[in-house]
Amino acid sequence: MTDNARARKLADRIQVVVAETLDRRIKDPRLGFVTITDARVTGDLREATVFYTVYGDDEERAASAAALESAKGVLRSEVGRQTGVRHTPSLAFVPDALPDNARTIEDLLDKARAKDAEVRDVSTGKSYAAGADPYRKDDDPDSDDDPATDGGPGTDGPGTGRTDGAAAE
Repeated sequence: MTDNARARKLADRIQVVVAETLDRRIKDPRLGFVTITDARVTGDLREATVFYTVYGDDEERAASAAALESAKGVLRSEVGRQTGVRHTPSLAFVPDALPDNARTIEDLLDKARAKDAEVRDVSTGKSYAAGADPYRKDDDPDSDDDPATDGGPGTDGPGTGRTDGAAAE
């Protein structure tokens, strides 16, 4: 069994080799503006998954996917030549969902910004219902924090002032 460090190193090398080969050797007119975003290799180093993005619309993405599938043999032989591993991993090309996820996150952030601006506009010029500071302070002379009058520990109840347990008459 191979350690994960070797698989990661091989995946990084495959990513570079595939990107350079697409840039220099593959002259397929269907191949659009492709960016290799990531590569992952299985633990036994037999299969490699290459993630890519394509700048453009759905038609250009489909054409680029077809071009990558047709260039798979050339890319695999180039990976084998440049990596020097005993068994060249088979390549699988997968469109990366990262741009779609980023677009979704940006849309959600825009909605949150709009909602925040709406709340800010509504709250402009308004005051708090309980005043600016609704919490009691210990040094406040108006507070009723006297334990003899609030039924605190050791008293018979609120307002009795008795601490001996006898009922008030």
